Amino acid sequence: MIRRLPVIALLFVLAGLCIPQTATTYVTPEIRRVGDKLACNCGSCNNTVATCQMLQCHYSSPAREKIATMQKQGANDQAIVDSFVKETGLIAMAAPPTNGFSLLGWTMPFIALLLGLGAIVIYQKRFRKPTPTPETTLPRDIDEKYRQRIEREVAELE
Repeated sequence: MIRRLPVIALLFVLAGLCIPQTATTYVTPEIRRVGDKLACNCGSCNNTVATCQMLQCHYSSPAREKIATMQKQGANDQAIVDSFVKETGLIAMAAPPTNGFSLLGWTMPFIALLLGLGAIVIYQKRFRKPTPTPETTLPRDIDEKYRQRIEREVAELE
């Protein structure tokens, strides 16, 4: 038992060394606040710069470092976001802006949903078969000869 104790302690130390380390430690709340406004453009995830978990991400790690250096230089959040937009275009934004032509990005899903529902309603109204109404009485234009014959045959059955 005494010989096993150092082996077990060594295993715990080695297990502690195997804990994965992140490439950068730039995930402070200030960086997260700005990084949540920027999309990760690595091409393999749909996360923001603040939430990208891909190891050795070629976009989010340098972006976090750039955010940290710009914050140390005294730039505000909007200036940092504007520099990323100036560098890569509106694709750098996690959400489209709410002005101008970009407003269409916010409204188009709802417009498409309403148009689709309208098309379904029109299709249903146009191509629905009318429900047949059952006739409960005989038409009045039956010849009198046939009516007498029917009454005679019914009387014979009784």
